[in-house]
Amino acid sequence: MGAIKALLRYDKRFTFGFFVLMLIIFLSILSFFSPYDPSDRYIVPRDQPPNLRYILGTTSLGQDVFWYLTIAIRNSLIIGLVSVSLSRLIATTIGLVSGYLGGNVDRILTTIVDSFNVIPRLPILVLISFAFRGYLNFLGIGLLLAFFDWAWPSKRYRSQILSLREREFTNTAIFSGRRTLGIILKEHIPFLLPYIMADFISGFLWAIGMQITLSILGLFNLDIPTIGTMIYWANYYQSILKGTWWWIGAPIVALILTVMSFYFLSVSLSNYLDPRLRILRVKEKTE
Repeated sequence: MGAIKALLRYDKRFTFGFFVLMLIIFLSILSFFSPYDPSDRYIVPRDQPPNLRYILGTTSLGQDVFWYLTIAIRNSLIIGLVSVSLSRLIATTIGLVSGYLGGNVDRILTTIVDSFNVIPRLPILVLISFAFRGYLNFLGIGLLLAFFDWAWPSKRYRSQILSLREREFTNTAIFSGRRTLGIILKEHIPFLLPYIMADFISGFLWAIGMQITLSILGLFNLDIPTIGTMIYWANYYQSILKGTWWWIGAPIVALILTVMSFYFLSVSLSNYLDPRLRILRVKEKTE
């Protein structure tokens, strides 16, 4: 909490990203109070511009843009959370085991990780999504994205563990008879947590961006409201040519704000956790 207060006070980028993220989360929570079912169509007048009753207008499908957008944001966040949680869990486990045990275990796991890192993720995701586009739900797309997003983080965690393994406190724990699992959980994980937090935000951003990309291409289940599927349907019904700019404009603005908030949070946390920048901040305070 102290770090968050310090960042809110001194880092404008973090402040902007934090409050925008709070707004996004508020809209996603508000979706649970939507008076409309997301699968319903032609329940409000079509192609209405923003007004007092429909603050973001209505679509050509007779849906309220505001309430549909809140549901789309919620679903996009859920998919991103499923993906990044699973991928970082796998990455952390493999990185810790590989970096600490070393030897043959490290060589085998490093070979597997390097094999995944050379896979072109976007073409493979497009191919798989095209084959199963009618069957991908929240869990399915989350698992698919997580499957292709654990390798790079695991290499970063492994490099951190290789450094921590040579520290004096690790040798002390080994000589005291502590087991390997206990050393990893009690000695190494606390050092990794700040890096995992910053990397968690980056992974969340990648998952949301990739899911939206697949949705815009029509390779996701289009019956599930997300920011991407909302943009797809607005483009499908030629909202720009028809002059219903609010239909495609609302999800695009939501996407831009989401990306900016996560980007600023990631950059701010990375700078805050950088040891070299931390030393400079300490010097500035003492002078």
